[in-house]
Amino acid sequence: MRLKRAALRPLPQAFRVLSQLERRHIDWLAGLPATAVYKDDVFLCHGTPRSDTAYWLERVRPDATVEATPIEAVEREADGIDCSLILCGHTHIPRLVRLRDGRLVVNAGSVGCPGYRWDMPVDHVMQAGTPDACYAILERAPAGWSVTFRFVPYDCASMAALAERNGWPDWARALATGWL
Repeated sequence: MRLKRAALRPLPQAFRVLSQLERRHIDWLAGLPATAVYKDDVFLCHGTPRSDTAYWLERVRPDATVEATPIEAVEREADGIDCSLILCGHTHIPRLVRLRDGRLVVNAGSVGCPGYRWDMPVDHVMQAGTPDACYAILERAPAGWSVTFRFVPYDCASMAALAERNGWPDWARALATGWL
């Protein structure tokens, strides 16, 4: 993730954590590259290869409905990436899309933020439908990449209580249930 100075604009209350960070933390985050390649075959980005804040595997319609991005748009965004595995995030929704050329795009989900409300491109809600921590195990097999999503229950009630104490009722609800 690359955190640009311009990106430090006022954010929804649930994301106002900058006051809890020291300047060195903010500088470290700001210095991270927008994308990276691991071992010549795994491409990493936060949102899409070109934007930290754009969704890749989901899109938000003007009526705030969230739906899967059509394969043609997913593939257009992957143009020029010569890696067999592409990892993204941002939406917190675990998902994989196999491109028609065999490459795999994976969003591993979220550990600790299963739902949120955001106002770009329009006010909408993203929700995983479970409070469980989610991650992906990726293994290279002879026929290609194998992906296993893991959902792990944890003490989400204490995290929800903390969010509630901090004045974030929407986040508390998402942490407790996976829904807003």
